[in-house]
Amino acid sequence: MNKSQLVDKISESADISKAAAGRALDAFIDAVGDALKEGDQVSLVGFGTFAVRERASRSGRNPQTGATIEIAACKQPAFKAGKALKDSVN
Repeated sequence: MNKSQLVDKISESADISKAAAGRALDAFIDAVGDALKEGDQVSLVGFGTFAVRERASRSGRNPQTGATIEIAACKQPAFKAGKALKDSVN
């Protein structure tokens, strides 16, 4: 499912226009992104939790040359599915 298909599904389920559903989805994505930038986590009970995880620096290999390279430490967004979401999939 891509973004336009998700907007269509939200529009049908909530009985709102596609434009309103698109704005709502964009607002949700922006709000989660802003919270993660500030170091917060976003927990939606039953759905899951969005958080930021720290990745330590590590060594890697250049696949073309085989040379060892140093991969810098970074912050990475992560999602952990909640119980209700896991149960609905299984």
